[in-house]
Amino acid sequence: MSSKPEQKETHQANGAVLPIVPVDCLTSPDRGQMVEPSNFLGPDGDRVEVVVLESRANAKGVREEDALLENGSQSNESDDTSTDRGPEPASPLKETSFSIGLQVLFPFLLAGFGTVAAGMVLDVVQHWDVFKYVTEVFILVPALLGLKGNLEMTLASRLSTAANIGQMDTPKELWRMITGNMALIQVQATVVGFLASIAAVVFGWIPDGHFSIDHAVLLCASSVATAFIASLVLGMIMIGVIIGSRKMGINPDNVATPIAASLGDLITLALLSGISWGLYKELESKAYVNPLVCAFFIALLPIWIIIAKKNAATREVLYSGWEPVIIAMAISSVGGLILDRTVSDPNFAGMAVFTPVINGVGGNLVAVQASRISTYLHMSGMPGESSEAAPRKCPSPCSTFFSSDVNSRSARVLFLLVVPGHLVFLYTISSMQGGHTTLTLIFIVFYMTAALLQVLILLYIADWMVHWMWGRDLDPDNFSIPYLTALGDLIGTGLLALSFHVLWLIGDRDSDVGD
Repeated sequence: MSSKPEQKETHQANGAVLPIVPVDCLTSPDRGQMVEPSNFLGPDGDRVEVVVLESRANAKGVREEDALLENGSQSNESDDTSTDRGPEPASPLKETSFSIGLQVLFPFLLAGFGTVAAGMVLDVVQHWDVFKYVTEVFILVPALLGLKGNLEMTLASRLSTAANIGQMDTPKELWRMITGNMALIQVQATVVGFLASIAAVVFGWIPDGHFSIDHAVLLCASSVATAFIASLVLGMIMIGVIIGSRKMGINPDNVATPIAASLGDLITLALLSGISWGLYKELESKAYVNPLVCAFFIALLPIWIIIAKKNAATREVLYSGWEPVIIAMAISSVGGLILDRTVSDPNFAGMAVFTPVINGVGGNLVAVQASRISTYLHMSGMPGESSEAAPRKCPSPCSTFFSSDVNSRSARVLFLLVVPGHLVFLYTISSMQGGHTTLTLIFIVFYMTAALLQVLILLYIADWMVHWMWGRDLDPDNFSIPYLTALGDLIGTGLLALSFHVLWLIGDRDSDVGD
């Protein structure tokens, strides 16, 4: 009778009672050697078969969960021991609101000052001849600036997740991820840049009914060249940031996406302005230059496609990752149409300098949140798998912002950064006398209301969209951020234009418009 309870812990096989031994028990203290089977003997001293049940939460998985899960998550004692898989990357074991805010603050401010610089550049170049006579270039601005959401931020999120789950620990894995992803974003940049130019031509032609083939080719060459060069430069920066973050023990999800945008807006807008200005100058005397530029970058496409197809990490994205970036480009182009129709209106003076700022800040914050939620879900399994962490129903605002969940905590931290961040950026613009406008109290109130409403909407949509995509077997790293940043461009531009219009109606802008 005494053997009956013991049989609950054993396994019946061919009439013999066999012990069930966890994997951890079969390893030596250094976890590098398996215990010899002879160490397990039956009652008569004979060797018996041992049934090994390997837990899904292996040493690597436990390490991954400890990196991001709640303070209440329990750590496994085996985490303290080393494995023969090489040195484990350092990462924060627990994240409090303070630690999240501290890690996000510096890259957030850096990204914000990048958008301020981009706004100042746009405020200057809007008076150039190419922007005056080929006004469709304004439609390209949000679409190409949105490439940091379509491509660079998606790259940053994808590589951050790969780094957090141990897919970039060895030099071979690291090189494979770098080459495949760099080739992939060059393919996407060239195609999206070309489609953005078509959207700019269409959106510019519909209201006016005027079409110029020379201007269309100019837009195509400027867009493709800008997208290609900007993605190449920013992609290399992203790889360096993520590798450095892991070595410094910082969660890449907190810093990679904001830094992707810190120089992204400035570099992209400067390239677009310079390239379009140079090609516009060559339009009259050397009309063949523009089509040659288009043909050159498009001719490079097969090379990047071959490299990306050979890499298993990017092959799937190469085939299935087009829908989000193309739709996001179209959404951003609608925001560009709003900018094109308002930037030359005296009643909307200052719109050009503030648009990259409000759009950039909102996109940066929601990209951080989407990247964090995606990494959190990857800790529990693969996309499409049933998990308590991935509800299929639309979340309530209370669960998004006021629950004890780590992602809700980060949403609160990111939302609280909006007002102080924008105050710093507005003061910077004012001190540099940008926007030909004076900052009044009522303008700041309307501007802050638009910025807070934009981020509030984006964070809620991110919580729903990332979980929704996860439940439908879509990797949020590849699909969510393009949509979110494009919506940020559209919502930000629309709310800002509405604020300027209301301020004009109540007469606050009349005395603030400069020469």
